[in-house]
Amino acid sequence: MIITDKQKPVLVTGATGYVAGRVVEKLLHEGFTVHATVRKLTDTQKLEPLNKVAANAPGKLVFFEADLLKPDSFTAAMQDCQVVFHTASPFTLSVKNAQSDLVDPAVNGTRNVLNSVNQTNTVKRVVLTSSCAAIYGDNIDLQNTPGKVFTEDIWNTSSSLTHQPYSYSKVLAEKEAWKIDNAQSRWDLVVVNPSLVIGPGISATGTSESYNLVKQLTDGTMKSGVPDLSIGVVDVRDLAIAHYNAAFTPEAKGRYIVSAANSSLLELALMLREKYGNTFPIPKKKLPKFLLILIGPLFGFKRKMLKQNLGFPFIADNSKGIKELGISYRPVKDSIIEFVEQLKKG
Repeated sequence: MIITDKQKPVLVTGATGYVAGRVVEKLLHEGFTVHATVRKLTDTQKLEPLNKVAANAPGKLVFFEADLLKPDSFTAAMQDCQVVFHTASPFTLSVKNAQSDLVDPAVNGTRNVLNSVNQTNTVKRVVLTSSCAAIYGDNIDLQNTPGKVFTEDIWNTSSSLTHQPYSYSKVLAEKEAWKIDNAQSRWDLVVVNPSLVIGPGISATGTSESYNLVKQLTDGTMKSGVPDLSIGVVDVRDLAIAHYNAAFTPEAKGRYIVSAANSSLLELALMLREKYGNTFPIPKKKLPKFLLILIGPLFGFKRKMLKQNLGFPFIADNSKGIKELGISYRPVKDSIIEFVEQLKKG
């Protein structure tokens, strides 16, 4: 499948999101007409960063109102589109009801968007924003993988409604997407599986968990130390390019781990200390695992989650995306520092 006609629009769902904002920006600068779905057209404050991007780009931005939980609400926005980027999905770690707050919007939203794709003959490719959370649930899962590394062939089987429900929602949503894709042959599905996303978005006032984490590293919340947690990280700008290449590389297929580096909270903190050590109360050591397991429940962290993640490495193989999508990654240190610089302005 080759898509070269920039006269035909593309659709980005959840356009006001952290990742989606950079995807929209990339598409507009490439000259595309972008149909952007948002929850409320009247929320002009949320639309303002996208309008600013559009004002300085050759492409055209058109907003549509759509709701993940309403069937057919994406159909109007999808008319004449050749590619659909489905990025809209809840990302929050503090929920009251995992089923209604996470799973239902993720799964039903994916189903509703792809049902609209099935009704829109112009769509040739769907790029789905999934997550490495659909590949693994806990770091301890690495011990049971071939070669002790996470790859695109692996699925998260350890998460559930009661344990790591966010990860569980990503598994179910991506599996629903593959199920719908496999039932038809007109369009194809390419899935992007990013690790923790960092780096400056198009707005300094985002609401992603990524913003919360980096704020906690600099505002004194973690000044006594960080959990011994290994993670993958990727810059939101590199992730946007990965989405673009997933859409417009004819040979792209299947899943792609998009992760710049296998890192840890302590490594991120030490990168920040080099620049901001005299400015912010940035942590410089790891907290003991036994202590976190002891007091974790007081702060809403379940002991099972802590036991199965703290002290265990995260190792993911990002070579498929580098080879097939031509992804190159900027240094993590640049990403985290530029992120903090943006947050300082927010």
